[in-house]
Amino acid sequence: MEPLIIIPARMASTRLPGKPLADIAGVPMIVQVWRRAAESGVGRVVVAVGEAEIADAVRAAGGEAVLTRPDHPSGSDRVWEAVEAVDPKGQANFVVNLQGDLPTLDPRLIRQVAELLQDGADITTLAAPISDESERDNPNVTKAVIALEDGATTGRALYFTRATAPHGHGLLYHHIGIYGYTRPALERFVSMKPSPLELREKLEQLRALEAGMRIDVAVVDTVPLGVDTPEDLTRARAALGNSSGDQS
Repeated sequence: MEPLIIIPARMASTRLPGKPLADIAGVPMIVQVWRRAAESGVGRVVVAVGEAEIADAVRAAGGEAVLTRPDHPSGSDRVWEAVEAVDPKGQANFVVNLQGDLPTLDPRLIRQVAELLQDGADITTLAAPISDESERDNPNVTKAVIALEDGATTGRALYFTRATAPHGHGLLYHHIGIYGYTRPALERFVSMKPSPLELREKLEQLRALEAGMRIDVAVVDTVPLGVDTPEDLTRARAALGNSSGDQS
């Protein structure tokens, strides 16, 4: 494998303005995410930014950043522009798309997404069993419907939905928005227009399923904290506030 981790980031958050540069344990949040990615040991890490001030913060911390168009419709499009810019010869055959708002992420999860790509899927991602009953009917929690054999910890994604699914007795799975792609799959994905189910559910990964692409899911035991609101930021600061921010 020659993996490349791309972290898309832009300033245009409505619920938490300036989110990538929010201070957590003395450094911007995007730097915390970059550190988690580097700690995974998966491969080269590049932050794909929409604004120069984010790139400056990453480079000041010793990271690599590339400036991309500010008006991309999705993080996947930003990731693909970055891949073409930093690896024009196509040496990286796998790409991990890591959200820039996961400062407390366990680096182990990044490794799991990357390693699962070796099993022949076009795209890989993660999910965790739902243990909080309030999440079962919450449309803000995306559920992954997975074909899982008894005792298995990986399976093929059949659908993703904001509804409570599948019906009946048994576990539901909270989808975790970290993705691995083979390079050809990412190129194909961004070349396609949004699909009907994608537009209806507002879930980008449905475009891949509607196109017949294979998405494999690894079941993990934790859902990382995504920072979308001031309350989330407070929790992230509490989680990392007693350290220098350089977790090994």
